Amino acid sequence: MLPAFVVITAAGAASGEWMWRVTSYRVDAERFHVHTGVVFRKRLALRRERIRSVDLTADPVLRVLGAVTVRVGTGEKAGAEGTVTLWPVRRADAEALRATLLAHAARPDADGGGADPADGSLARFDRGWIRFAPLSFLTPALGAAAGGGLLQVAEWFGMQQRVFDVVGSWFGLAPVLLVALALAVALLVVGGVATLALWVETWWNHTLDRQADGTLQVRRGLLTTRSITLEESRLRGLEVVEPLAARLAGGARVDAVATGLTTDDEDKTESRTLLPTAPKELADQVAAKVLREPTPPTSALLTPHPEAARGRRLRWALGTVLVTEAGVLVLGALLTPVLLHVAWISALVLFPVAIALANDAYRALGHTLTGAYPAGYLVARSGTVRRATVALQRRGIVGWTVRQSWFQRRAGLVTVVATTAAGTGAYAVRDAAEADGLALADAAVPGLLRPFIDSAVGDSAVGDSAVGADAEQKVTRS
Repeated sequence: MLPAFVVITAAGAASGEWMWRVTSYRVDAERFHVHTGVVFRKRLALRRERIRSVDLTADPVLRVLGAVTVRVGTGEKAGAEGTVTLWPVRRADAEALRATLLAHAARPDADGGGADPADGSLARFDRGWIRFAPLSFLTPALGAAAGGGLLQVAEWFGMQQRVFDVVGSWFGLAPVLLVALALAVALLVVGGVATLALWVETWWNHTLDRQADGTLQVRRGLLTTRSITLEESRLRGLEVVEPLAARLAGGARVDAVATGLTTDDEDKTESRTLLPTAPKELADQVAAKVLREPTPPTSALLTPHPEAARGRRLRWALGTVLVTEAGVLVLGALLTPVLLHVAWISALVLFPVAIALANDAYRALGHTLTGAYPAGYLVARSGTVRRATVALQRRGIVGWTVRQSWFQRRAGLVTVVATTAAGTGAYAVRDAAEADGLALADAAVPGLLRPFIDSAVGDSAVGDSAVGADAEQKVTRS
């Protein structure tokens, strides 16, 4: 075992040394050039104005060696030629390279000197945030994975039945439901510990700073450290996200709505997260600081949606439970009567839960506009399992999609979707009153939607029948 470990370690070190020697880069006035490879030489040139992010990552080995991995992105999808990774690079050289490549992000100093008083620390790690770590969907998922992994390993060694016997001996003649509940709690504890460990590794020593060069910088990590830089000029708003369990404990996180963020499968969510799950009041305060607003737009008073929107959510929730229970009943009739008991017992739990979640989802609905165009924000909130409040810059809205199903038309509701080049690309105001939804879209970006509103409506009530018979209409600003 030791020789194999030594060989692997030596091979890794040799690989790093080799990559360092065969890779070179240079920066000129217009482009960032990278040359790498031996058998197949690869030469890449990125225009400096297209560079959107320069992220630094250091695992424990690189930290000991004083080196980092540099990832330069243009916001294109991972795998495209617009993403370059340099490994390894001395930390001092990496910091200098990042400053050079993002020099175009520096905002002009209107006063001609002095630092902006808004620069500096926006958020610092607080150990009290750790209490939110286990309140994640990962907790039951990792707990179930641990239980399944244990049974799989036991099966490999022909000891699965012995595991069942040992667990059964712990409970003796206890009822089956009590045994199942105890095992579920045990798996949740295991999952909670695993989730806590992952959270600490990812977010330990988190800092959010505004730099004088016009960028926001997030630093985080315990063993593997990461430094993520976001140009403020690319910021189009923020999203305050409240997962159900964290929301019940008063927690929320802050995600950036920005253009040019590299989209890949690795670390997809955390790359745009400016603040991990923390107290909701702090999340709103950080949102206000990042957006340079005196009050947080994400805590603005929202216009509620009609009662018809509650009915739609109740029908969705109850319909989902009915379909699920019907499937269990069919399986019970075909396979075993035990499933019939499972069906009626689960129905006693699922129907009240579905009604509660539907009502909660309705209470979450709301929208408003803050400030005057183009400096104000469109604020919209929706969701229950994942409640999200987005504050989107009105000048960042490039188009609207108006959706209205047959059921929505009967209920007098409409969904308007703001299209933007940032974040997920679209943010919806769901199931608003038809007149309110179209009036909101018309007022958010004056003149964009108005030419497409049914001329028969006139100037009195915008949108009484603006969508007409079409299920969806799209309006885009050129």
